[in-house]
Amino acid sequence: MKTAIVILNWNGKEYLKRFLPGLVDSIGAGTGTSADNRVIIADNASTDGSMEWLRENFPEIRTIVFDRNYGYAGGYNKALKQIDAQYYLLINSDIEVSDGWLAPLEEYIDTHPLCGACAPKLHSWKDREMFEYAGAAGGYIDRYGYPFCRGRVLDWTEKDFGQYDEPADVLWASGACLMVRAELFHRIGGFDNRFFAHQEEIDLCWRIQLEGYLVTVIPDSTVYHVGGGTLPKGSPWKLELNYRNNLLMLSNNLAKTYALEYYNDNYIEPEGAQMEGDESEAEEIAAEAAGTGIRQARKTIFIRMLLDGCAALIYLITFKFGYFKAVIRAHRDYRRSVREVSGEEIERYLIEKGKIAGVAGMYPGWIVPKALIYRKDIFKMIRSGI
Repeated sequence: MKTAIVILNWNGKEYLKRFLPGLVDSIGAGTGTSADNRVIIADNASTDGSMEWLRENFPEIRTIVFDRNYGYAGGYNKALKQIDAQYYLLINSDIEVSDGWLAPLEEYIDTHPLCGACAPKLHSWKDREMFEYAGAAGGYIDRYGYPFCRGRVLDWTEKDFGQYDEPADVLWASGACLMVRAELFHRIGGFDNRFFAHQEEIDLCWRIQLEGYLVTVIPDSTVYHVGGGTLPKGSPWKLELNYRNNLLMLSNNLAKTYALEYYNDNYIEPEGAQMEGDESEAEEIAAEAAGTGIRQARKTIFIRMLLDGCAALIYLITFKFGYFKAVIRAHRDYRRSVREVSGEEIERYLIEKGKIAGVAGMYPGWIVPKALIYRKDIFKMIRSGI
């Protein structure tokens, strides 16, 4: 296959009934996409009759059925190991596609060899002119690890009036609809299975950039997302996953990112005959960068955990005991499962990828207080670079 369009399903029968026919029609003859693209359904042990309905109504669609629910990260990892394609298009069952949605994604990634992943704009299915919470027009992350989007900050979303209608490199794009190079996905180890669900796509996109590729939003493609179909917004478990996974994501990527910035700022590659003897200088600066990156990352994660503690305290004094316990459990599980990157690993990484890789979408400020002060005007500030 050129593009395998893969839906990871868990009890999404009603969404499949509503949206799968349109998805199948959107990649047929005359749509401008490759003739060998295929839709594949991977199922996380659904109990709602999803697979029975598929076998009856779409027997031609390939299915991969698991023995239990492996979550978003584990489910996609297991499924994609069984799928041979040039590109993977990961798409939620609660997505309605528009006419011609896939062709711009394929064309862009075909013609931009440094694009490791790309995604459409994500609109709300219920209010179709509004960006949708999960990913809007691509995401950033602030200095303490809080993700936000072009078109969505905290709980506010923005109307799409063409303000993001140029392709843009971002830190992350939503896993609700994400195209990624298959070889690259497997080379960097796929999703981190520890995440189970939530923010695993941010971690993946961050690692894609650290590998030397870009993550780009393609505004010529738009899809419509229902959102909240698996875990509702107020779920304590969803809150726990978000708090824990945010810390895991920072521990995976922050030290390398800081070290890469230091290395690229301080090491100048020599030319020609000057290459002789340069290896030791590169190694010396890489060692300095690794130490700096680790120290800065530990400081940032420590501050983030303090901020999480403040949030937990607010939950406690406002009698949201389920949320309070969710933060406590998240930090406990993070400490149990964290794997810190060693200085030696970062040094080797810098020698190999320094001057090649870079990370877009790192917002230098703290988005939370700015958004609370400026509210919906925060979108104008982000677009103006403030």
